Amino acid sequence: MIKLLGSACVLGGGLMFWLMALAEQRRTRMVMGDLLAALRRMREEIRMARTPLPLLLEALAADCRGPETAALFQRSAEAARQGEGLEAAWRVGVRLLPLAPREREALEGLTLRGDEESVCKGISLVIAALAKSAEELERQRPERDRRTAALCFSGAALLVILLI
Repeated sequence: MIKLLGSACVLGGGLMFWLMALAEQRRTRMVMGDLLAALRRMREEIRMARTPLPLLLEALAADCRGPETAALFQRSAEAARQGEGLEAAWRVGVRLLPLAPREREALEGLTLRGDEESVCKGISLVIAALAKSAEELERQRPERDRRTAALCFSGAALLVILLI
């Protein structure tokens, strides 16, 4: 009876780990989508409406779906409003996002100073890099989901076999 209960716990743990891994991947996709939408809007607002950066960053923070992305734009807006280093606040916020190092590096390299054209060009380069990464993540998603499921459930099955 104890072995049966232990086996059920181990299988439940494998299931829980699998669900947590799927949730983390979903969170990463949501953050990428949020960032892409916000950066596209940011580029258009800078180019067309010439909205001041602190106001634009606050508006973007209010429109973000995820709390991580909203926090990035809110911290950056506060730094810009207080006259602190906007790029330093941006880099700190980017490091807190659940992204791969390649995407973080692209976002950290974004310069939010200079004239309108250079800022828009930098944003466009970051958008292109993030869009490419998001497309690659989506393309690899089925295979990654299968591997994650196989790892979780085969590991749980192995532990059950060792228990019995």
